[in-house]
Amino acid sequence: MAAVPSRVIRFHRTGEPLAVLEEERIEISDPPNGRVRVRVLATGLNPADWELCRGFLPGALPRGIGYDVAGIIDAVSAEEAPGGSNAAADASNGGNSAADAGDGVNSPADAGDGGDGGGGAGGAGRRARNRNEPAGVGDVVFGTADFIEQPSAGAADVALLNTWYRVPAGLDPVQAATLPMVVQTAAWTLETMGVGPGATLLVHGAGGMVGYAAVQIALRRGARVVATAGPTFAADLEGFGARVTTYGEGMPDRVRMLTGGDDVDLVLDAPRPSPGTLTDLIALAGGDPGRVMTISNHEEARRLGARVNLDELRPGLTPPATLLPEYASLATQGAFRLPIAKSYPLEKWRDAVALSLSGNPHGKVMLLPGREAPA
Repeated sequence: MAAVPSRVIRFHRTGEPLAVLEEERIEISDPPNGRVRVRVLATGLNPADWELCRGFLPGALPRGIGYDVAGIIDAVSAEEAPGGSNAAADASNGGNSAADAGDGVNSPADAGDGGDGGGGAGGAGRRARNRNEPAGVGDVVFGTADFIEQPSAGAADVALLNTWYRVPAGLDPVQAATLPMVVQTAAWTLETMGVGPGATLLVHGAGGMVGYAAVQIALRRGARVVATAGPTFAADLEGFGARVTTYGEGMPDRVRMLTGGDDVDLVLDAPRPSPGTLTDLIALAGGDPGRVMTISNHEEARRLGARVNLDELRPGLTPPATLLPEYASLATQGAFRLPIAKSYPLEKWRDAVALSLSGNPHGKVMLLPGREAPA
């Protein structure tokens, strides 16, 4: 094995993303222990990336963006050969995941268009395996880029992954690359909240990707779901089985119309930061702030006594090595999905960043290194 050249998108100082991000050409090293190197096919951008640029999870610079990756393995560490589905991050479940950093901005805690955490994708066991055959050189995998310990991440031609899982037959790698941060954030947050059969859950902000995923996951857990969302995804959410109303003035009354006047058992606050909404959400939960968890409105929640997902994500939750292959399989069957707003070739990364930063991209924003943007 030998280091290989790559374009990378990264920052050498913190600040507003479009002011500090640069496209550079560097060499990507042989993968260290617990890593594989991939030729990137697709990278999902998340609001957590922009929080990293602004100083979230401070660490050594330069640092790259792009946590969610699909690619073709071109090298494995000696420890992993002849192939494996590791997760150095799988070892503690990722309760501290960058996924947390994001969708909540759709949250840096939600980092993932998704949850907030701090130190990688978590982990379920030092060498957790895929549900399918271990992956090796030449295989198409999806997983998470090592943006903590490496000077670049998934927004690149070549990336080092610290978790990886074989892309199931029949699933487009681009779709696979939408999953990691959002699924981890939504699933771990719902698990931490104790969402289960018979509970009535309000997902506020279900038009963001963490909220959109949370609706599907909560329904699979047997919950009754009420969701707030704009018109773009209202029909999708209703099709999944949620009762849907709009955001904005009068929202609490509209929610109560859907619940027959009853309080909800639990509330997941999932939009981008929206100061001033938590008081209404707490009232809908019977006035109990402990029944409300946010992925984005952190300081307001702490002040009001509501819960913040990044404060509570912990080891012992469903590990990525179980969670991500499961949801990739469901996506293959059409039983779970995340919409893609727009895909860009790597050289159009500034346009991709701008769309994600717009606050309302209507789906995942994807980079496709080495490919032309779809017509």
